[in-house]
Amino acid sequence: MAIFQLQNNLLSIKVSSLGAELCSVFSKETNIEYIWQADETVWARHAPNLFPIVGKLKDGEFIYQTKSYQLSQHGFARDSEFICIEQADDYLFFELKASEQSLRIYPFQFSFQIKYKLIGNDLEISYSVLNPDNCDLYFSFGAHPAFNCPLQSNESFSDYELVFPFKESLIINKLNDGLISSQTKSIDLIHHKLSVSKQLFDNDALVFMNSQIDEVHLVSRKTNHGVALTSKNWPSFGIWTKKNTEQFVCLEPWYGIADSVNTNKNILEKTGIIKLESNCKFNASFTISFF
Repeated sequence: MAIFQLQNNLLSIKVSSLGAELCSVFSKETNIEYIWQADETVWARHAPNLFPIVGKLKDGEFIYQTKSYQLSQHGFARDSEFICIEQADDYLFFELKASEQSLRIYPFQFSFQIKYKLIGNDLEISYSVLNPDNCDLYFSFGAHPAFNCPLQSNESFSDYELVFPFKESLIINKLNDGLISSQTKSIDLIHHKLSVSKQLFDNDALVFMNSQIDEVHLVSRKTNHGVALTSKNWPSFGIWTKKNTEQFVCLEPWYGIADSVNTNKNILEKTGIIKLESNCKFNASFTISFF
C-alpha cells in the first residue's frame, strides 16, 4: 500500500493505492479536514470505491451461466491494490484489472479505472470500466465518501442539514436487511432541506432510485462550511452513517443498487446492472466542492 498526494493552492488530497481510496481532503483556506479519518472503533473506511457490485447480494451470491459466485457487500475493489498508472500536477489515475483471484469470484475480464482531478476547490472523480474480453461484461460501481460531520469541534451532528436544490420531496426505497424491499416512503423537504439527526438513519441508509439526486449539500448551519456533491444522471444514490453514531455522513452516487428481496440472483437480470459489450468502455464522473 502506498499513499499518493495531490495539491493546489486551495486543497490537499491523499489517496491510498489500497482500493484507490480517497483518505484525506484538507482545505488550506478553512483549515478543515473534510474526510472521515476511519476510526476503527466506529467505521474503518474513508471513501471506498464499490465494484463490481453496489450494496448487498441476496445470500451473498449471484448466478452466471448456471454457476453460483460469492461476493461480499460492495464487491472486492475496495480491498484490492490498485496501480497508479499516471500522475500529474492536478490529477491521479488508478487502475485495477482482473486477476486469477478475482476471476474465481467474478468471472469477467475488466479494467476498472479511477481518476482524481483537482480543480480549484473542487475534486472531480471519474470512473471508467473497460471490457477487454470477447463476451459481455456485467457490473455496477459507485462511490461511498464519508465526510466528517461535524467538521469542527465547536459543532454537533445536529447542526448540519442536507440540502437538495430545487427538490420539494423525495422517495426513499426502504431496505430489509440490506436488500431493497417493495416499500417506499416519501420525505417532504422544508425549503429543500432535511435536518441531520441520528434517528434519520435508524433504518439503515436512505436509498434513492430513479435518478432523483443530482446534487446534494451537507452544510453546517453554524458556519456554512460543508460539501456539495454533484452527480448528474447517476441512477441511484445513498446517504448513510453507521447506526447510533454522530461523526460522519456518507454521500454515495451509484451506478447500481443492492439486490431486491425477491431477486432470482441472475446477474444478467439484476436491477441496475450495466451490460458492457466486448472492447467497449463505460464512463461516469461526479464532483465534490469543499467550502
